[in-house]
Amino acid sequence: MPKKLIKRYLPNAEKIKQTKGIQWMGAWLHDPNIWHLHRHSVAKAFLIGLFWMSIPMPSQMVAAAFTAIAIRANLALSVALVWISNPITMGPIFYFNYKVGTLILGHPAEEIPHFEISWQWISTTLGDLWMPLYLGSIVVGTILGAVSYVLIHLVWRLHVIDRWNKRKILRKKPK
Repeated sequence: MPKKLIKRYLPNAEKIKQTKGIQWMGAWLHDPNIWHLHRHSVAKAFLIGLFWMSIPMPSQMVAAAFTAIAIRANLALSVALVWISNPITMGPIFYFNYKVGTLILGHPAEEIPHFEISWQWISTTLGDLWMPLYLGSIVVGTILGAVSYVLIHLVWRLHVIDRWNKRKILRKKPK
């Protein structure tokens, strides 16, 4: 069930390998371990995807892809999970991370001034907010990743045990 459900929503590995612009990663993309769906690769993909989703930076997908290739997690799932933080959800996610960072540092949360698209606004505002934001992001990402890693292993194992028990019952039934 978990494998079939995940497989239904993931893109085809062959299509990804043929995508223009990533051919330079050829040898890495042809490693079969980054395309398999098993308990370990899925759990590592959730750990990676949810961690990088929490970090406010450009190119989260690239960071997730390189991390997935390095530790042999499912590449497509790692990159797809980064999209939880999208232009609609980024604000609430990063604000929550900022609040967590201020709690850890013991600083009161500052009122964020009205947003302006200017270098002056970015340099003054982010100068005050970056430390609690990134600290909170790392802590939240680590906790989300670790909890998802453990839960994936647990749910997957319970599913396998349930299927074994159902097969035992079916074998014992008289025909």
